[in-house]
Amino acid sequence: MIWFYRLFFIPVLIVMAPAYLRRMRRRGGYRENFAQRFGGHPWLPKKEPGVRRVWLQAVSVGEMLAIGPLLEALRRDGTEVYLTTTTSTGYRLATDKYQAHTVGIGYFPIDWWPFSARAWRRIKPDLAILTEGERWPEHLRQAQKRGVPVLCINARLSDRSFARMKWFGPAAQLLVGGVTRFLACSAQDEARLRELGVPADKLTLTGNIKLDVQIPRLADAERGQLRCELGLPDGLVLLGSSTWAGEEEAMLGALRLTRERGVRCALILVPRHAERRLDVERLLVKSKLKFHFRSRGPAPGEVDVLVGDTTGELRNLTQLADVVFVGKSLLPHTDGQTPVEAAALGKPIIFGPGMGNFRLLSRDLLARGAAREVADAAALAEVAQELLRDASRREALAAAAAVWRCDNAGAVARTLAVIREELARLR
Repeated sequence: MIWFYRLFFIPVLIVMAPAYLRRMRRRGGYRENFAQRFGGHPWLPKKEPGVRRVWLQAVSVGEMLAIGPLLEALRRDGTEVYLTTTTSTGYRLATDKYQAHTVGIGYFPIDWWPFSARAWRRIKPDLAILTEGERWPEHLRQAQKRGVPVLCINARLSDRSFARMKWFGPAAQLLVGGVTRFLACSAQDEARLRELGVPADKLTLTGNIKLDVQIPRLADAERGQLRCELGLPDGLVLLGSSTWAGEEEAMLGALRLTRERGVRCALILVPRHAERRLDVERLLVKSKLKFHFRSRGPAPGEVDVLVGDTTGELRNLTQLADVVFVGKSLLPHTDGQTPVEAAALGKPIIFGPGMGNFRLLSRDLLARGAAREVADAAALAEVAQELLRDASRREALAAAAAVWRCDNAGAVARTLAVIREELARLR
């Protein structure tokens, strides 16, 4: 089956390349170390006797933030980590935060035989770790060829991926057969992996490491300074977190209704993809509201809408919010973005019905009274203004979110225990 994958990879890549390159150009930042996409990673220094090297792949920003405690612990253990990512935003965040924790940072190579093999020859890991849905057939094959164990941590299967892998069984074996152990982030993911043929002795339910996220809290003075920089006036703040097309317009509707009901309120929009800023700007110009983009420096004055179009600031912006809407959840979007950080910060949360990638989390939040679900843009506006007008309802949601987060902690420790176990076996 691997030869089938190798033969058809290039024709498929050629077909997909134009759209992929256009997306890379819009997002920017991909020119740096571009050769690493083809396996052109630096030759790493020779390992000291007794030192083990881990190749850890984390696809983007969310995963990069979640693996911080693991990187710190492995550094304390004396384990070398070579960290790779897929996106330019993930790469910038990794270089900003983890230079001291790693032996190197790079881009994950295109998963074709020559490129993957070239990267493996240069990195020479003793253990490979993939996060969440990262499962690449050639990468797994190269690990198998070299006798290197592979851990898939925080392992999950989206509804779409699970349906596709069930439909085409041989592909499922390509994607799961070469993994030494899966550390499932939920009981549902564990059951799905078992249904795809993963043996029970390769499965460990460790929980979701994103639920252990530790977010530095801004001091009151820092919050005040940030509000001033952003041009946010006195009053409450509504946040659209990781919004997708159509959701910015829904958030503007929520802002208008809230103000019509007599509440002083400003809006922060954080589009999931900053390259959409032109589309968002056209919408804001049409709205006749005063707005400012964070990437353009300090706001010249007070604004109605602040657009957070920079990388790595969502956590701080969330701390300014009184109510948070989680994006990619209003139809036609069905996957959802993570509600974890908003819950960890004790914020009242709203999301739409499309939380497919976080179905269990969202159901649990709803069951515990820690979030509100809305059917459409009109319902979003109604619930948002209701919460912004009622401090007691906001406090109840926030308290329930804090309890939920506390009850679901511990995944990092369980994950780290398995990683250390695998490293001990190598010794």
